[in-house]
Parts: sequence; C-alpha cells; structure tokens
Amino acid sequence: MESVKMRPATATKREYRRMELGEDGEEEELDEVEWAHRAEAQCQRRRRGQRYAFCCALFASLNGILLGYDVGVMSGAIIYMQKDLHITEFQQEILVGCLSVVSLLGSLSGGRTSDAIGRKWTMGLGAIVFQLGAAIMTFAPSFTVLMIGRLLAGVGIGFGAMVSGVYIAEISPAGARGTLTSLPEICINFGILLGYVSNYAFSGLSEHINWRIMLGVGILPSVFIGFALFVIPESPRWLMMEKRVSEARAVLLQISESEAEVEERLAEIEEAAGLMKSMKSEEKEVWRELLNPSPAVRRMLYAGCGIQLFQQITGIDATVYYSPTIFKDAGIKSDQELLAATVAVGFTKTVFILVAIFLIDKVGRKPLLYVSTIGMTVCLFLLGVALTLQKHAVGLMSPRVGIDLAIFAVCGNVAFFSIGIGPICWVLSSEVFPLRLRAQGSALGQVGGRVSSGLVSMSFLSMARAISVAGMFFVFSAISTISVVFVYVCVPETKGKTLEQIEMMFESGDEWRGAEVELEDTQHLIPSNKKSVPLG
Repeated sequence: MESVKMRPATATKREYRRMELGEDGEEEELDEVEWAHRAEAQCQRRRRGQRYAFCCALFASLNGILLGYDVGVMSGAIIYMQKDLHITEFQQEILVGCLSVVSLLGSLSGGRTSDAIGRKWTMGLGAIVFQLGAAIMTFAPSFTVLMIGRLLAGVGIGFGAMVSGVYIAEISPAGARGTLTSLPEICINFGILLGYVSNYAFSGLSEHINWRIMLGVGILPSVFIGFALFVIPESPRWLMMEKRVSEARAVLLQISESEAEVEERLAEIEEAAGLMKSMKSEEKEVWRELLNPSPAVRRMLYAGCGIQLFQQITGIDATVYYSPTIFKDAGIKSDQELLAATVAVGFTKTVFILVAIFLIDKVGRKPLLYVSTIGMTVCLFLLGVALTLQKHAVGLMSPRVGIDLAIFAVCGNVAFFSIGIGPICWVLSSEVFPLRLRAQGSALGQVGGRVSSGLVSMSFLSMARAISVAGMFFVFSAISTISVVFVYVCVPETKGKTLEQIEMMFESGDEWRGAEVELEDTQHLIPSNKKSVPLG
C-alpha cells in the first residue's frame, strides 16, 4: 500500500497494524494527518504510562532509603552511643552487624506475607515495624532496649526491601523494567549519603541527644511510604492471583499503551500464575536439584552465589559502617572531621552507582566486574599502606598526606564497588538461574551474602584489634585479588543474551573458558585515540 510509506516514523509496526484495523477488523484508509494524530496520541499515552510507572517505582523504592540511611547513620551514631551508654566493643559489633542477619529473616518472611495481604500493604507493614524499632532506639536507655529496637528495625527493612523489588518488577512496563528495577539500589546509596549528612549535621549537639536525633530522623522516609500507599496501586499480578481481574485491568490501563496490550498482559499474567501454581508442587524437587546439583547447575551456583559472597567478604560493609574508625586510625582527631570525611564517601558511592546504571547494558557485566574488582584490590591495598605508614613511618611523611591517601583509598574503594560488583551482583544472580531454579537459587545466594555481611560487620573491630586496621585491609585486598580470578573463571558475559542462551552457556560450560569477554573489553571504559590491540 502506498499509504504505508508515508506513515510517521514514530509508530511501531504493531501500532501501524492497530491503526490499520477498524472496529470490525477491516482495514481503513487514513490520510497522513490522521496517521500523525494517532501516532502522537500513542506516544503521549506511552509517555504517560512510563511516568506513572516511574512514580510508583520511586515510591516503592523509598524502602531502599530506609536501609541505606540505617547503614550510614549507624556509622556515626555508634560513636556517641559508645560514650553515652558505655557499650563495649563486642556490643558495638553486634549492634552494627545484626541488621544484615535480621533483615534477611524479614525478607524470607516477607514473601509469604506479600502473597497473603498484597505487595503494597506488606511494604506498609514493613514501614510500621521499622518506625516502631526506630522509635525504641531513639529513646533507648540501655543497650538491651537498643537491641530490641534494632531487631525490629531490621525486620521492617527486610520486609520492605524484599517486597519493593517484587512490586517494581510487576508494575513496570517491559521496556522500562531494567531502569526502574535499579531505583532501589540508587535509593540505598542515597540513603547512605543522607545518613552520613545527618551524622555531620547533628554531631555538634550533646552526646546524650545527638545520636537519638540521628536515629529518629530515619522515621521520616517510612512516613512518606505510609502516604505513598494511598497513591500507588496494588500490583496487577497479585490482583490477578486474587481473581480481581477488573482492578488489575484498571492498573494496567495506567501503564500500557493500549487496551489490546492490557489484554495481552492480562493473559500473560494469568498463564504465569497457573505456571507458578504447578511449580509450587515441584519446590521440593527444586531444592533437591540445588543441593545435589548437576555440573551445569553447579556452575550456576558458583556464579550466582559466588558473586554474592565476594560482594560482601571484600569488606564493603566494614568500609561503610566503620569509616569513622578507619579515618580515626588514619590520624583524624575531631569527631566532626571524621563525619565530614564520611560524607565524601557517601557522595562518591551515590555518584558512581548512577554511572553504573548507564554503563551496565552498554559495556556489559564482565568488563565492569574486571574494572571493579581490580580497582577495589588496588584501593584496599593502598588503604592498608596508608594506615601502616601513619603508625610506623612517623616523621617520614606529613600526617596530612597519610590522611588524604586514606580518604582517597576509601572513596576509590566504594567508587569501584558501586560501578561494578555492587549493582551487577543482583543482576547476575537473577540471570544465571533458569526459571525453575531462579527464586530458590537467588534466595540461596542472598542468604550467603547477608550472613557474610553480618559476620564481617560483627568481627571487624575484634579482628582489627588483633591484626590492626591496616592488617584487615590487606586481608580484604587479598580476598579482592581472588575475586578477580573468580570473575575470569566463573562469571559469563550475559549482556545481550536471552535467558535461554545463558542457560545453554552453563549447560555447555563455554563460560568457563572465558570465551565471552576478554580483559581488553574494559578498554571501552577508557577513552583512547589509539586502536585497541587484542590481548592474548
């Protein structure tokens, strides 16, 4: 048809076909102006749907701010808790590190709760539990009461963190899912930065009051979550599972381009819900397959669970939680100067997670992991050197040089973490497992990561007293070196591959030969006027 040649370039093939067919399914002859009007209306509806989905995802991601704020604020508040409540070093480690383990319990119980009462009300329940925990910590007269509040806050954070990711994936249009599902990670880093800023802002108050205000401010994001529950809709997938089809259709109409797409998505959700019911009866077989794996599943477990493990045992939580301790060991004396230095750490972490979001689908997973793990290794080693020189090379260099080198190394470490292994860990753990193993395989990796995080956080001060803070970062540097080898040997490049192609890579074992990506691919990250020469 001659008219097809003159259709606007803004419409897709599917849209053209929808425009061509009238109410009775027969083709209509439309002039160029009519085509332009319909294409423009389609684009406006798409943009409106994307904005609506973005707002829903952003509100749901506020749970990430709760987690990040708690991590950031505790690093500074613990200084004044120690002085006010006279807590011991061991109590300090337990107080800081227990959040990872307790939030894991909240995440595991959050799945069943969200199936029972819905996604958004589970987020609300998590916010209420967190508010209760934060309030108890704010007014705690002793370590015991502080721990009760900390445990409740951890459960609330775990509830929200688990369910918000599920909600965002279920509310997002397919074309925007990658960007929207990255919002919680951005919010976590933004929350860490807010925690550091809060520490610095209130550090000048009385030691009996300042840490209480620092913790109390953390209630504010959960209040916003409460308001958001009256704005955002329920997940259409959950509504379909509950046979509330009309409500699910109303939600999908807000985020879809047309009624035809709504009906298509409703059919897909109904089919997936039926598949999930059949899969529940096979859950025992899935765990049996994971615990007694075939060679292919074993390789998947090495990649998916190994990346979660290395994300934590390279010491990122120790760096974030105990950054004031690190800077104090580097020579900074004033509490306010210590907390000001942590603000720089939080700012760096937030900026580079944004960089990673833009690069992850353009550059690929494996090049970013190489840059991340190698950069972390160097920065962790530099930090160990800086702290050692401050202790054992007094007079050979200016104390200011050692302090600046320590700050540079800590900021470099969190930057390299945020640009690679931090966000990519979650992407890979959801990609490497096939559909039948994805939920349980990812959960297994998350358990390992959270437990590792808790162990590192709860042992850092004791180990540092035994081998020094510098010694701890030499250990982390050695572990980070092993992580580079792990990435080369065990992690395939998954960029641009379907989930079925990824599964076939593990079945054939090709990814163990490192065929998908070589180290020279990292040259895409470095501007150069010269032609790249392949390595090896």
